[in-house]
Parts: sequence; structure tokens; C-alpha cells
Amino acid sequence: MRKIYFLLIASALCLSGCDLDKLPETNFTDAAFWKTETDVRAACNRLYDELQGFSHDTRADELVRTAADNVSAGSRTVPSTSDDNWNKPYTRIFTANNILDKAPRAAIEEPVLNRWMAEAYFFRAYHNFMLVKLYGDIPLVLKSFDDPNDPIMYSGRTSREQVIQQCYKDLEFAAEWLPTRAKLPEKDWGRVTRSSALGMIVRIGLYEGTFVKYHNLGNDYKAHLKKSIDAAELLMKEGHDLYSNFEKLFTFDGEGPKNLENVFVKVYGPNGAGTTVHGNARAMENSVSITRQMVDLFLYNDGLPREKSPLKVTPEKSFDDALTNRDPRLKMTVFSLGEDAFKGAYIPFSNQHGYGYSIKKGFMMDEWITVGRETVDKMLIRYAEILISYAEALYEYNGSITNDQLDKTVNKLRSRVGFNVKLTNDFTTANGLNMLDEIRRERTVEFIDEGFRYDDIMRWKIAEKVLPTYLIGAKFVDSETSKLRKDLEARLTDSTGKLKGKQVYDEADMYVIELADDRRFDADRNYLYPIPLNEVALSRGNITQNPNW
Repeated sequence: MRKIYFLLIASALCLSGCDLDKLPETNFTDAAFWKTETDVRAACNRLYDELQGFSHDTRADELVRTAADNVSAGSRTVPSTSDDNWNKPYTRIFTANNILDKAPRAAIEEPVLNRWMAEAYFFRAYHNFMLVKLYGDIPLVLKSFDDPNDPIMYSGRTSREQVIQQCYKDLEFAAEWLPTRAKLPEKDWGRVTRSSALGMIVRIGLYEGTFVKYHNLGNDYKAHLKKSIDAAELLMKEGHDLYSNFEKLFTFDGEGPKNLENVFVKVYGPNGAGTTVHGNARAMENSVSITRQMVDLFLYNDGLPREKSPLKVTPEKSFDDALTNRDPRLKMTVFSLGEDAFKGAYIPFSNQHGYGYSIKKGFMMDEWITVGRETVDKMLIRYAEILISYAEALYEYNGSITNDQLDKTVNKLRSRVGFNVKLTNDFTTANGLNMLDEIRRERTVEFIDEGFRYDDIMRWKIAEKVLPTYLIGAKFVDSETSKLRKDLEARLTDSTGKLKGKQVYDEADMYVIELADDRRFDADRNYLYPIPLNEVALSRGNITQNPNW
């Protein structure tokens, strides 16, 4: 962490009294700062400036780029350093610790101070949890420092259980002192609230409870699930609800406090003229696409999966046959043949996006034309996550879930999009379905391209099943694309669904994005990231490497 110390010194005093949509403008000396509430608020602005927003996660079996992802394919090696995965989270933790240690110098009353301290506690927990998901046991740093020789620079790894317990403690303080959604002034939209803190407890409790359970870590997994359940029940009393229109949820229409589905949001803008911007729509066109594995997870109109429904179109003769008679969210998530998209009518295989299914969910043409200066906000926690996480935590905790609980969670999500086949205990029994699998399915299709899939396959411990296999793309039909068969035929399945003599799928002319022989997953190693070599070397031997790396 010595390298991070120098990054911290360069940025710790770069504080601003401006609004959240502005970057820091003024440098202050430490002695001249920490006098008033305005100073403390300005320091907290840094937490939002550092917050990551849009990204397209290709580490799982959900999204693909034009080249294989080394995590998904199992080809990564131990890095010398890792800015995004190790350095940045610790820099952000140090920002929070700097506020927690120095904000009490300000001449403000304790309740006011606690309101701002709560923001720092929230973000410290947020980033510590990100590190635990990647590395497991991590150095737990709970104070700021000004001396590069401080012993904390050489801290060893703290058990993940202890780090997670600290996350709960930080978030419980935040939930006590942050304003509620209803009492947050409109000018402060985008700042964390009590709901944000409770939402993070829901997320952490479910993740850690299921990770401990399925990885047999020996800790009390039910205690984590209970944390998630209790926080969800409190949050469900905070006045949130689902936004009525799933398609518009991810556009300008879904922004702001009037959308009760927003729980924690990365704010960009102001719209059309922002100083904080991103390039999400262009990345949707040119960088990634959705695999057939994800398309196949969407249910049919009768509520049954592909392997059971008589509504399945087979053999498929068109790109759109896979999208027919399905959960309405499928056509809200991927583009159909001929739909208005990108530079005109959607043509499969025409863009260099991996030859899967192009992402429609959240695509905005008026953002696309700005060429990297997009300003639509990014939802980091939305109420739908709380509902489906609550359902999953209840089932994992109790081994069952009632129909009433399903109506308040899974079926509420389905009803929002007009998918009116309910998930019930009787339905799963009558159709030979597994309730837990159906809850997990619901989570996956609801949150495609929202950054959940990799974390989910890690905690469910199914990565060794879903990653080292063929990644399938879209159906190729000569008359529906400008691409020539001769340019793609080496990766197209034959009339029996085989490629190079191996059974790949049950349909002809499916494009195989990646070959199973090129993909691997070591279950004894790959459930955790490797610690960067520099961190091990600079820790005086206190940081040990993760197993088998």
C-alpha cells in the first residue's frame, strides 16, 4: 500500500465546495480546512467524484467483447500491479478515512457532523466490500495517516468475516444518521440516504451469506442472510416502489427523486451539458453484446423455460425466432431484427460487437450522438434489486418462500412488464421446476448488463460449470445480414448443432463466439483474484498470496 500512500497525498486535499456535478476546483492546505460544515460537505463531494459509474462487465457468461476476456476465459496471470481492482478502492477508502479522522475538527454540532460522517462510513463500506468480493481476506485500514513509514502501510490481511462485520457497522451508523429519501433536499439529489445504506446491507448480507454457504467457509451464513432480510424489510418501509416503465427506467425519464425505484445513483450531467460524462451508448454499440446463454434464460409466455415450453420455435429460421413468445423483458433488453438502432435498422452481425445479441436496454439515440459526452445517470442500487434479493435471502434462510412473499417480490417485477404468469409453489411443483433456480433466473434476466452476473456466479459457486464452455452468439441467416456466410462459417454450427464434430447447441447456424477448448476455470484458484505482486513485495511479507496463484 506504499504506492497508494503517494496517490493519497496527491489527492487527499483536493477538496471542493461545488455541487456534485462539478469536479474539484480548488486546493486547500489541511490546516486551513476542516473549519465549517461547508468544508466537511466539500470533502464528502470527493467521495462521489471517485465513484465508478457505467461499465460493461465481460468477466462472466453474460456479455462478450470482440476479444476474449481473460477472467471469463481463465487466461489471466498474476499482475504486478492493479490500479482498478486494488489501488483505486484503497485510495477511496483512504479518502473516507481522511474525512472520518479530520471532520470532527470542524465547529459543528454532533448531529450535523454525524450526517456527514455517515457518508464517509457508507463509502468506506462500499469499497471494502468491493475488495472482499475480489480478494477475500484484505488489509482492513480504519484510519488516515500522513507518514509513509506508518506501520499501517505494511498491514497484513484481515479475515473477510471481520471486514464484512466492519462494513455492517459502518453502514448501520450510516443508516442511523443519513437523511431519509423523503427528507433529502432536492438540491442534494444523488447523495446517499438511509435507503442507500440499507440497500448496501441487503446486498452484502445476501452475497456473503450465500458465498459462505456454497464455499463451505464455516462461518454462520444464516447470520448474514438475516442481516439482508432485516435490512430489506426496513427499506421496504422507506417509500420506494418500482418505476412503471421498464424500458424508460434506464433513460432520462427514470432520473431523479420522483422515480421511487432509485436507491443509490451515480449522477452525471446536467443533461446535455455536463462536466461529468461517459460513453455508455457507444460502448453498447461497439464493445459488447449479450450471449445466447442469457437469451435462453428468459422464460416463455407460459412461464416455462426453453427446455420445457411447447412455445419454443424450433427449428429457428430467423434471428427473431429466439425472441418470440418470451418474457417481455427480452425484447426490451436486446434489439430485434429491423428495429431502429445505432445507425438505422438493426442488422445482426453488422457491427463489431462479438456477434451476440446487441443491447437495447438503456440505449438512447440522443445520448449516442453526443460521442462520449453522455450524461444519463447510472443506477447503482435500484428497488428491484432489494425485492429480488429479499426473495432469494428468504429462500436461502428458510428453505422455502410463501406465495405471498413471491407476489411482493418476483411477481411484482413480472407484473411491471406485463408478464402475468405468476411464480408460485404450485406452479414449480406442477412443472418440475426448482424454486431457487427460478428466483436466480429472475434476478439474472432483470439485471442483465447491470454488473451482477459475475458476482452471482461467484457466490453461487457455479462458475466452474458456466464459464469453461462454448459461448454462443446469435442465429445467422444469410438474408438477414450484410455479413457473408463464407466469412463466418468456421464458427457456425452445422445442421445438427455441431461444430468441428462436437455438439455445441441444438440449432443450426448458431455463431460460436468462443470455443470450450479455449476456456478454463480452476475452482481451487479462480474464485478469488490474485494479489498484485507489488503489494505482496512491499508489505514486508505481511500480505500473502491467494491460494494456487
